[in-house]
Amino acid sequence: MRNNNRPNNCLRDIELIPHFNPYAEGSCLVKYGNTHVICTASVEEKLPAWLKGQNQGWITAEYSMLPRSAQTRIPRESKKPSGRTQEIQRLIGRSLRSVVDLSQLKDISICIDCDVIQADGGTRVASITGGFVALYIAIQNLISQKRLKTNPIKEFIAAVSCDIYNGQAILDVDYLEDSNSQVDMNFVITESGKLVEIQGTAEGEPFSEEQFHQMLSLGKEGIKQIIKKQKEALGIK
Repeated sequence: MRNNNRPNNCLRDIELIPHFNPYAEGSCLVKYGNTHVICTASVEEKLPAWLKGQNQGWITAEYSMLPRSAQTRIPRESKKPSGRTQEIQRLIGRSLRSVVDLSQLKDISICIDCDVIQADGGTRVASITGGFVALYIAIQNLISQKRLKTNPIKEFIAAVSCDIYNGQAILDVDYLEDSNSQVDMNFVITESGKLVEIQGTAEGEPFSEEQFHQMLSLGKEGIKQIIKKQKEALGIK
């Protein structure tokens, strides 16, 4: 049995609170159970040097965990981000760029900052889900300011974790489950069901194709529910 007697196909309580930061062009506090992440979108009219003259925009991401977001203190990464942090930042950026027509942004750069204030598993998938909401709000602000003529967002996107735990596929994994699982998997999926990224690792014995498809099926159903929550938070019917 899972923590809190949660069924294998059941998400944690997921909450998305938009406009959480009054200063950012877009923001969202995302909660996947006891994992809480503040996501902010900052708009800048400057691009990386390698993009200049290419007549497009850019979306990037930064990720960090506050020192006491976990059960023991995490030292601040004041100099160079760790390999794990860099990998998560790139994942968030890739995921969000996949559903945006960058040619419509034209010389506009948007940075999504994802700051974990409380961690209980799934911080990267929560960051993608909340980061998209913050990005959506920032894009809407650019449209209302007439800095963009059309919405460059092609479709919604969200992310969720799935594991093999006690021999069974489970959805939306907390820290205790994740630390005792046999397989760890993260799915980034669009509203139309297209796969953007799959991250999977066997923690011990290799897993079967059948187990993979069980996790993928759970992930797709979970994404549908999460995107529905994104739209509710944004007031979209």
